[in-house]
Amino acid sequence: MEKSSEQMKASQQVIRKEGGLRTMPFIIANETFEKVAGFGLHVNIIFYLINEYHLDPATGASILFLWSAISNFMPIIGAFVSDSYLGRFRVIAYGTVISLLGMVLLWLTTILPQARPPHCKMYVENCESSKPGQLMLLYSSFALMSIGAGGIRPCSLVFGADQINNHDNPKNEKILQSFFNWYYASVGLSIMISVTIIVYIQDKKGWLVGFGIPVGLMLFSTVMFFLGSFLNVKVKASKSLFTDFAQVITVTWKNRQLPLPPKYSDRWYFQKGSKLVVPTDKLRFLNKACIIRNFDKDLDSAGLAVDPWSLCTVRKIEELKALIKVLPIWSTGIIIAVTVSQHSFPVLQASTMDRNLISNFKIPSSSFGVFAILTMTIWVAIYDRIVVPMLSKFTKQKRGLSLQQRMGIGLALSCLATSVAAQVERNRRNNAIREGLLDNPKAVVNMSAMWLVPQYCLTGLAEAFNSIGQIEFYYSQVPKSMSSIGVALLALGMAVGNLVATLMVKVVDNATKRGGKVSWVSENLNKGHYDYYYGILTILGVVNLFYYMMCSWAYGNGEDIETWDEGEDKHEEEKHQPSSSLMIFSF
Repeated sequence: MEKSSEQMKASQQVIRKEGGLRTMPFIIANETFEKVAGFGLHVNIIFYLINEYHLDPATGASILFLWSAISNFMPIIGAFVSDSYLGRFRVIAYGTVISLLGMVLLWLTTILPQARPPHCKMYVENCESSKPGQLMLLYSSFALMSIGAGGIRPCSLVFGADQINNHDNPKNEKILQSFFNWYYASVGLSIMISVTIIVYIQDKKGWLVGFGIPVGLMLFSTVMFFLGSFLNVKVKASKSLFTDFAQVITVTWKNRQLPLPPKYSDRWYFQKGSKLVVPTDKLRFLNKACIIRNFDKDLDSAGLAVDPWSLCTVRKIEELKALIKVLPIWSTGIIIAVTVSQHSFPVLQASTMDRNLISNFKIPSSSFGVFAILTMTIWVAIYDRIVVPMLSKFTKQKRGLSLQQRMGIGLALSCLATSVAAQVERNRRNNAIREGLLDNPKAVVNMSAMWLVPQYCLTGLAEAFNSIGQIEFYYSQVPKSMSSIGVALLALGMAVGNLVATLMVKVVDNATKRGGKVSWVSENLNKGHYDYYYGILTILGVVNLFYYMMCSWAYGNGEDIETWDEGEDKHEEEKHQPSSSLMIFSF
């Protein structure tokens, strides 16, 4: 049963027959098992592409970068469809079913021999290449999982908040905070399980069992979600910010020939009761969208715009300006997105190194990513509880460091991470050559894989500073009605970063193998030069760091508008429901 915001508030004032804490096991179970299943497939699949589909590492990494890009981009579409058309429940329901279909399709590639090339030993035998039909089946499974993620990830958190959000409850804020804590804890735990237990099962029991378990978990997730559906509050879709932005751009173009009136003219259209009555001077060309051309034709008897596609409020214009102004700083997050998405190559490196931990137990090569997650989680806790109180005494800032400083530190740490990765790979390659393993890429080098831990830890630390700093920065610079825009921008940055990473691998591969030379990202790690590839990432990171400093300086402190008069939009349109939010992880 769909509910408007007014209906939902009325029902909360009587008896909450829907929603409440009893719905949490169903919602959190859905998100947790989707994460375990999805990330459990993603982190180790580079070996499936190489060993079963006979793809070289560069091609396999490019496919995974592209998959990640689509998976990070689809939640933005999912959030838009949810907020504007279908509502969160339907989008999650469709996404859950589609994700399950994608996982089943991928599992079928392990069951049906015709779905992949004949098995052979890579680097030893002349392996048959994959046929177009086989690759199409594989890519279809990836596409379905990306579409499904676009439905689940942007809506799950806010859908859960819908169930317990009761403004009449004096403990409402505390209950919501408790829910958010449990939600993030469950997501972190699910990713930890994915990169350890699921990966270990795939290494020991093979792909049939390793892919089958995520299918079973996703099936359980689907059943749990629909079992609890009769208990859920289902908030009806409302208008979208995308529509507001489109209106501002359209009206600006229509009024492009109009001269701007004086700053304190009565021709600026603002909402009744709003404190935003005059547009700011930055990006002045957009101010033409709120010019009243004809009072009799543009306004009705109540003083409201007759057509929002012909006249916009000052607030709508300032919201779009706020978004445009943060875009330069957003663009600096693309290169660090390239850095934190480098998982395939370190996994291949780890597979050629000594992974023995204790006795005969070997750490799966795909499980080293857990060190990045642990570092990020531990640092966030330490920073909030210990570092911030100490720094605030010296910096006189409540946050310890400004958000722009945190983002800059994250960018610097990402440069350090790639430089360390380059040095570790140089040492690994030199050891392999000294041991006579130049033509034996699958042999284990006499070098501990624990040497990879520092680069993973630095990457996790860089993400803790930059990614979380980005979200808080965007959140602080835009009105609360656009509160989800920060994570949406971060998701878009990750998507663009994955596309850039795909392009980089292709360019480096094609450029370095000209003239019969061995590619830097060769399928034979010992003949290639992955250290040079990491060196390129480091150089790009340093250039990006200086670019960020320029953008941060140009942006200033971002205090053009001190108040957005939240909650004043009652006269012209229905009050916004909370926008869909995105959960972002680099895996």
